[in-house]
Amino acid sequence: MYESYYGLNSKPFQLTPDPAFFFASKLHKRAMSYLQYGLSQAEGFIVITGDIGTGKTTIANSLLNDIEEDIHAAQIVTPKLSPDEIVKMVTAKFGIDTTGKTKTDLLESLQSYLEDLAKTGKRALLLVDEAQNLPLETIEELRMLSNFQQSGKPLLQSFLLGQAELQPILRAPNMEQFRQRIVASCHLAPLNLEECCKYIDYRMQHAGWDRGELFDEDAFGAIHKFTKGVPRKINTLMDRILLFGFLEEVEKFTKDHVEQVIVEVQAEMFVPESNQLPEPEEVMVAPVSVSKPEVAQEPVVNTSQQNNVEVTDPKPSSAPQKHLTPNGNEIQDVDYYKDMLGELVDALDDAIKHKVKLTQYIDKLLKKKYQSYVRLKEDGEE
Repeated sequence: MYESYYGLNSKPFQLTPDPAFFFASKLHKRAMSYLQYGLSQAEGFIVITGDIGTGKTTIANSLLNDIEEDIHAAQIVTPKLSPDEIVKMVTAKFGIDTTGKTKTDLLESLQSYLEDLAKTGKRALLLVDEAQNLPLETIEELRMLSNFQQSGKPLLQSFLLGQAELQPILRAPNMEQFRQRIVASCHLAPLNLEECCKYIDYRMQHAGWDRGELFDEDAFGAIHKFTKGVPRKINTLMDRILLFGFLEEVEKFTKDHVEQVIVEVQAEMFVPESNQLPEPEEVMVAPVSVSKPEVAQEPVVNTSQQNNVEVTDPKPSSAPQKHLTPNGNEIQDVDYYKDMLGELVDALDDAIKHKVKLTQYIDKLLKKKYQSYVRLKEDGEE
């Protein structure tokens, strides 16, 4: 919608990972170097971790896009698979028929496939995305698959990409054998302010922008502050900013423009504008009795100082515990606020589940397109 207005030939900030728009920050370059190093070693595991939206899948797709022809790659996005299920999925990803086969049959078929591949001078690569979802025993099964060898050379190499939760899994005491197979590992962090600016400029220019500066310095600062430098969040916000610019005919974005969009996005993403409680005057305050002051148990409130009342018997009251603001005011209707927070948590969970399903569906479509492309290419070469 806004592409023609800003002279772009494509959408620069789509959510689906696109290797054509891969931006190599310092850490992303390091991660890509580790992956390429791992490929050159043709053995062991490479582990890339990072928070949600930091670009792990984009790195994987970029690697697959430039992969050498002598490497047959398969990529899986893992739910919580059992050891038997992971064997079946890996076997199927390499195009082996799994119908009616036991685990032993599948392992034999996979080994035969890998040996035949090696005889032609080629080798297999497995990329496991969202690896933090895998149980320990399933990761151990992946290690067992790396034991397939021919003439002392491994037949299958694996890369694991996952969120930060993957790190403590791999540090477990019973994962020592797996850790010894790790060639290198890297953790992706969000972009800093300078990298955020370069990331936006790179994607805009790659999409065809050539009209000079589109954002002032304060606008960049507002974008980075809201997104915290997470590439996926930057993409979401930038897409809306450009749409806003098209509707409002903005030629150069200022901090005010960005903050207007942020207010809209916050409401849609269920992001609270402030984590603070309402101001004291907006909270219902229980009247304080001068003749019979109550002393709360936790935290203990010194009512003698607040109301100039002499307290002679400061024994804890048996009354229900009060919920107080930092200024000492009592919050009424606590159950109401608890119920409201519960509903908010449920709404967030539903939104996340929907996003996950949508991402998995898009990944499946991309994989089918990639497989179709490979088949067409192979048919053309024949």
